[in-house]
This record gives sequence, structure tokens and C-alpha cells, in this order.
Amino acid sequence: MKIKTTLTMLTLALAGTFTTAAANAETHEQTDREKPIALVIHGGAGTITRANLSEEQEAAYHAKLEQALQAGYAVLEQGGSSTDAVISAIQVMEDSPLFNAGKGAVYTWDGEHELDASIMDGATGNAGAVAGVKTVKSPIELARTIMDKSVHVMLSGDGAAQFAQQQGLAEVDNSYFDTDHRYQQLIDAKETIRKSEQPEQQAWRYLDLDYKYGTVGAVALDQSGNLSAGTSTGGMTAKRYGRIGDSPIIGAGTWADNNSCGVSATGHGEYFIRYHVAADICARVKYQNQTVEEAGDAVIHGVLEQAGGTGGVIIMDAQGHIATPFNTEGMYRGYIRNGKVHTAIYKDED
Repeated sequence: MKIKTTLTMLTLALAGTFTTAAANAETHEQTDREKPIALVIHGGAGTITRANLSEEQEAAYHAKLEQALQAGYAVLEQGGSSTDAVISAIQVMEDSPLFNAGKGAVYTWDGEHELDASIMDGATGNAGAVAGVKTVKSPIELARTIMDKSVHVMLSGDGAAQFAQQQGLAEVDNSYFDTDHRYQQLIDAKETIRKSEQPEQQAWRYLDLDYKYGTVGAVALDQSGNLSAGTSTGGMTAKRYGRIGDSPIIGAGTWADNNSCGVSATGHGEYFIRYHVAADICARVKYQNQTVEEAGDAVIHGVLEQAGGTGGVIIMDAQGHIATPFNTEGMYRGYIRNGKVHTAIYKDED
């Protein structure tokens, strides 16, 4: 009897152990599945109103934003890094003539295209940036390659192109970036500048918002809880003298830190540089315990707007909270979280 009782108790104990182990495994699996992954993107801000866009144009922007979101989110769902997701999302927009980055880049005063980009890893603080390149098909890929495979943070011009060639990145002729509507913008912008009282002054004093910017960017959060942010742009219409805006400037146009947030900016670059916009937002989150909404509003609608700067940002923290403040009439933007996609253009769509 004692032997039978002992065997029964041992069987029950083992069954309980297996049940507990199975429960723990299931809980661990659920926890892994429940880790937040998210992606937020922008395609530029400016004078974007319903009066300026046809239904067909609106649909085209929404479709391309969703395509970019799905491309980046697919990387995250498969366990990929936030950096890989940012690259995937931005490259979709770089390849589209709808945005001022890559294929749709604006023209310089001399009728060429000069491209800028940057990326930052929130886990390590590593960053890469490129400015003024003319023949690299994907500036954001070059920025990532600079971060991963060089001892530098930023490369520019011919040197950056030489490095890209050594690394085997895709090259194109500068005419690859040509588009008819951007060329017409150049003609209109040069006419506006020539009629100004001080034509040699910086173009931003005379040009409408649509000529000033149209940057693209992304911020991603992966299954490991790491943030990354990236930004890519063609800069300002009719820019000259090798002008560089905020997009390739770490802290101004791009920032990522797992202990605070990730930011990608689009706007009047001179102001974003002066006020260190991207890093300022994350510093408020980190040191003042502000939410991403509070920090974004304080900088975009407070500091930046009061100084005369215009534009917007996308922000995400390590818990997947998202904010997309902007002080212009519109900003192409979207996010995907828990598999749900949201895209927007105008102020009343959030």
C-alpha cells in the first residue's frame, strides 16, 4: 500500500511539474508575442490642404505611405532589427516620385540633385550620415553603411560617393532623380528669387513652404525593445553653395535613444539645426519625464514656432507610444502598431 501511495504521489508531482513548465512556456511565448513592435513614418510637411490635392493624389499618397509601413513592419514581425525596418520603409519612399527624397528629389539652383540622409541606433548611440551626394541611389542605405562600416559619422560629396562605390552600393546617373513637377518647381522658385530685393540671400527667405522641404523619415521599435530613427531628403528647391539642412544632422533632424525616444524631422532645416529639435524632444522625455506628446508639442508648437520655424516630427518611445506634431497645414504621415495601419495627411485626421 505504501509503495502504491508513493507512486501515486510521485506521478501527481511530476504531472504538476510538467503542467507548470508547460504553463510557463506558454506564458513566455505569449510575452514574446506581446512585446510591442511599431513603426511611424512621415513624408514631409508643408502647405498641404484638401484644396491643393485631388482625390487621386490623396489616394496615391495614402497608398505609398501604407506600402512603406507594410515594408518596414514585415521586417519587425519577422524579428528583424529596428534599423532594418527603418531602411525598408524609407527606401519605399526614396523610390517614389511623390516625395522629396531619392527619385523625387528637388533640384538645386544649378539643375542637379544633392541628397542627404542620416540614421541612428537607439541601443548603441551609433549613427551614420551623408550629405550632398549625387549618384547614390539610396542615401539612407549609404548612411547606414557609414554607421556600420566606417569610423566616421558623416561623409559628404565626392568622398561619400567614393566610399559608397567601395562598399558596392547601387549607383545611378544624377538624371535618375529627375521629375517634371520638381523641375517646374525649380523654374518657379528661381523666378521668385530673382524678383526679390536681395536675390543673393538664402532661398528660404522668399520661397513658399512647398519649395523648402519634403523630407521622408521613419522611427521603429523592434522585438528587442530597440529604437532606430532615419531621415532622407533632397533638401530645398533652388539651394546653392552646397547648402545642407537638418536631415543629415544627428540631433537636429534625427535622434534615437532607447532611454527616451526616436525622432525624425521634416521642416525648415535652418531652424531645426539652430534649436537641435530632435534631441531636444528626447531630452525632455528623458530628463523631465514628459510624454512624447508633451515633449513634441512643447518643441514644435512652442520653441520652434515662436522662433519662426515651421515643420513637424514623428516621435516614438520604447513602449511604442507615438506622437506626430506639426505646425504646418499638413504632414504626410502614418503608423502601424498591433498590425493596424493608419495614414494621414491633414490636421483633422489623427
